[in-house]
Amino acid sequence: MRKLSAFVLFASLLCAAASLVPAPARAIDLKDMIYDPGQLKPVDSTLKVWPGQMAPDFVLPDTTGGKVRLSDFRGKKNVVLSFVPAAFTPVCSDQWPGYKLTRELFEERSAMILGISVDNVPSLYAWTVEMHGLWFPVLSDFPHGNVAKRYGLLRKSGTSERAIVIIDKKGVVRFAKAFDINRRPDLGVIMSELDKLKQ
Repeated sequence: MRKLSAFVLFASLLCAAASLVPAPARAIDLKDMIYDPGQLKPVDSTLKVWPGQMAPDFVLPDTTGGKVRLSDFRGKKNVVLSFVPAAFTPVCSDQWPGYKLTRELFEERSAMILGISVDNVPSLYAWTVEMHGLWFPVLSDFPHGNVAKRYGLLRKSGTSERAIVIIDKKGVVRFAKAFDINRRPDLGVIMSELDKLKQ
């Protein structure tokens, strides 16, 4: 009986001690989930699309379970392809929510953004949820980055460049640039290029 009482006392002490150990910190905001890869080589690929040529068509899965085809926008919308390197990284997690805040500017220019990353659909879905949703489709170029490769935007690491490709309603590339991967592209540059499509 004495042994049993000692065991119960020991078990109680263990439980009490365990309750004093703090639980692991839980992420409460997107910024708490960000992985910072540090400073990267600004550009690590060679562009394969130029203004004046037809944009290579593609079909990619989106985060809603559907598929998006670039050519479906022909005759309807100008398209801004926004390639980003990786979900849950600092600059990317700042860039796309910024486009959410400036939706009106894109709509005034009859432009649809297609966000493209080589991340898989579940990762992009989780990231989009953490960004409280986006108004434009987020597309997965997983597993091989074939679209990024066709556009000359696949880095040696297997991620895409931080790039903007603007395609007019006829499906013609009007602007294409890989920006410094460590910085968000200037929104003014994008708007200025879209404004040229009205002329």
